Amino acid sequence: MKNKYKYLIIVFLIVASFIAFGRTVGNDLVNFDDYQFITENIHIKSGFNAESIKWAFTATSPDFWHPLTWLSYMLEWSLFGANASGYHLVSLLWHIGSAILLFLLLSKTTGSLWPSAFVAALFALHPLRVESVAWAAERKDVLSVFFGMATLYAYTYYVEKPQVSKYIICLILFVLSLLSKPTLVTLPCVMLLLDYWPLGRWQKALNPIKILVSNNASSVKKKGKQLKANPIVDKKITKPVKGRRQLAGNLLWEKIPFFLLSLSLSIMLLGQLQNNRMMVSLKQISFPDRIMNALVSYVSYLGKTFWPVDLAVFYPYANSLPIWQVLGASLFLTGISVAVIYLAKKAPFLAVGWLWYLGVLFPVIGFMQAGDQSIADRYTYFPSIGIAIMLVWGVVYLLPKDKLQKIIIIPGAIILAALTFLTWQQCGYWKNSIYLFNHALQATKDNYLAHYSLGCAFAAENKHGEAIDQYLAAIKISPYYDSYYNLGISLAAIGRNEEAIERYLTAIKMNPDFAKAHYNLAIALQQRGKVDEAIKSYREAVRIKPEYSSAHINLGDLLEEQLKYDDALYHYRQALSTEPNEPGIYFNMGRVLIKKGNLKEAEEYFRQAIYLKPYYEDAHRGLRLVLDLARKQKR
Repeated sequence: MKNKYKYLIIVFLIVASFIAFGRTVGNDLVNFDDYQFITENIHIKSGFNAESIKWAFTATSPDFWHPLTWLSYMLEWSLFGANASGYHLVSLLWHIGSAILLFLLLSKTTGSLWPSAFVAALFALHPLRVESVAWAAERKDVLSVFFGMATLYAYTYYVEKPQVSKYIICLILFVLSLLSKPTLVTLPCVMLLLDYWPLGRWQKALNPIKILVSNNASSVKKKGKQLKANPIVDKKITKPVKGRRQLAGNLLWEKIPFFLLSLSLSIMLLGQLQNNRMMVSLKQISFPDRIMNALVSYVSYLGKTFWPVDLAVFYPYANSLPIWQVLGASLFLTGISVAVIYLAKKAPFLAVGWLWYLGVLFPVIGFMQAGDQSIADRYTYFPSIGIAIMLVWGVVYLLPKDKLQKIIIIPGAIILAALTFLTWQQCGYWKNSIYLFNHALQATKDNYLAHYSLGCAFAAENKHGEAIDQYLAAIKISPYYDSYYNLGISLAAIGRNEEAIERYLTAIKMNPDFAKAHYNLAIALQQRGKVDEAIKSYREAVRIKPEYSSAHINLGDLLEEQLKYDDALYHYRQALSTEPNEPGIYFNMGRVLIKKGNLKEAEEYFRQAIYLKPYYEDAHRGLRLVLDLARKQKR
C-alpha cells in the first residue's frame, strides 16, 4: 500500500511541476547569457567532436568551469538547434528529477511518507525555483542539483550496507555534480548533517549508553546462573562503549575524498573567477560591506521564501545598508541558531535544516563576490530544502499525531496551489527579454542591468529609439562601458555616426581591451571615409581577439582596396581558421588571388565557396572569370 502512495506522489510531482513550469516550454531564449552560451557559441554549434569535447573540459570563459553543462548543450543543439523549447523542456525534466529524488531520499531515511512528499512539493513548486528552471543559461543549476540529490540518495544505500562499489557510485555522482556546477562543493557537509538526522549515525557514534554496574556480590554468577541484581546496591551508569570513537572517526574519514574534491574545485573556481575578472575586488566592495550584505541576504532569502513576490532576474548591489537592517538580521539569525541548537536533541531536524540552509548558501552569500548582484533567486535552489525540512517536520512535531492529517490537509493544499499559481505567473515573465527586464524594473529600483538588457532587447528588434532611452537610463545609474558601447551601436543604426564614435571611444577608454568596441569604431570610421584610422582600429580588435573573424574579413577588404594583397590574404586565412565553413571568405580569397594572377589557386577557392553554398552567384561568376582567363592564357 505504501508503494502505491509513493507512485501516486511521484505522479503528482510530475503533473504539478508541468502545470507550474509548463509555459516555459513556449518561452524564447533571453539576452542574458542564453545567446552567448548557446546560439552564438561556435563550440556548442559544432556538435559532439573531439575538438568541442576538449573545449568543454578546458574552457574557463565565458563562465566558470562546468564541462558537463557544455556537453548537455552540445547534445541538445544536435537535437533542437536554436529552438528554445527543447532547452526549456530539458531543464524542466532535470528539475522534476531532482524533486523526485528528494522525495525518495527523505521517505527512505525518515520513513515518513507524507512529510517527505510535502517537502519535495515545496521544493518543486516554489516560485524561487523559476530562475533556475526557466533560464536556459542556468542549466548548470538543475543539472548539478540533480546529480547532488542522486549522490545523497546513493549515500543512503551505502549507509544501509557499506560496500566499496556503493561508495564509488557516490563519488562518481558527486563528481558529475561538480562537473555541472562547481559551486555545490558543500555537499559533503550535507552528508554529515544527514548522518545526524535522519540517519542517526552520530548519535550511535558519540552518545554513551547505560551499562549495569554491580557492587553486590550476590549478583555474581554462581554455578552458571545469574542472580537478579539488587536494586538497592546495583545501578546503571553511563559509560562509553569501546569502538565508538573509531566509529565517529570513520564518519569523518569516509567524507575525506569528497572534501578533497570540493577543496580542489573551490581553489580552481576562485582562480578562474580572478582570471576572468569576475571577482569583485575589496577596493570595490570592502569586506565589512560584504559581511553586512551577507547577513541581510540570509534574511532576504527567507523573506522571499515565505513571501515570494517581486522576484527579479537581477537585484542590484546596495551601496550602503541601513544599520538597523544589519543589526536586525544579526539578531534574527543568531536567535534562530541558538534556538535550533538548544532543541537539537528533541527536534534534530531543526538544526539539520537550518545548518543546511546556512552552509549550502555560504559559498554564494557574497563574501567572495562575483558579479554585481546583491542576491539571486537561483542561489536558493539547493539551500531552500533545509528550510522546507524545518517547516514540514516542525509542523509534524508540534501538532497532535492523531489529528495531524485532518488539520494540515486543506491548508497544505492551499499553500501548494498558491505556490503553483505564483510559479506559473513568474514563468510568464521569462517569455522573452522585453517581458523579463520590464518586470525586473517594476520589481526593483535603480536597476542598471535591467535598463541595459532591455535596451539590447529593443535594439534586437530595431527599436533603436527605445534602446537609446534605456542605455541612457543605465548610464545614469551606473556608467559601464557595455552601455556606452551598445549606445554607440544604436546611434550608428539611426545614422548618428559622430555620436556613435564618441560612445565607442568612451567605452574603449574605460576598457582598452574591448575588442568589439574597436571593431565597431572601425566600421563607423570606415563609413566616415577615415580608412587609415579604421584599419588601425581593426588591427587593434584582432590583436586583442585573434579569432575575431569579422574583424579579419573587414580588415582584409580594406587592405585589398589598398592593393596590399598579401596582407589581405593573411587576414582572410585567419578568418578561415575560425570559420572554415563560411563561403564568403573563400570567395574573397579567390577574388584576391585573381588580382595576384594565381588563377589555379583562385579556382580552388571559388569551387569551395560553391560547394558550401551551391547557389552563390558571385562565386559562380568568379569561377567563370577564372576559367575564361585560364583559357586566354593557354591561347
